[in-house]
Amino acid sequence: MGFIRREWTPAAADEWTKEDWLAIFFSAISYIGLMIGTALSLLLLPVGFIILAIGIGSALLMAYIINPKLNKISSEYEKKQKEYLEYLERTERWEELS
Repeated sequence: MGFIRREWTPAAADEWTKEDWLAIFFSAISYIGLMIGTALSLLLLPVGFIILAIGIGSALLMAYIINPKLNKISSEYEKKQKEYLEYLERTERWEELS
């Protein structure tokens, strides 16, 4: 899957790209597939197991596509949060702000 970008900068990860649209598509397919597949599988219909497998596969594909973006954005927000908490701690102690 060379057309799916796996390396992101924080600024690029925050923008909407084709990976986001693919994740949206596969998330809808996975939720519908999991819901209908589970119901039909409980009735022991063979088509239910096929739909369930499609739902699980599309959920895994969705996670594969969107996880690198989410990790990059998450690490950037954690860094900003740490800086803000340090700023609050300095302010709380009435230290000189730089």
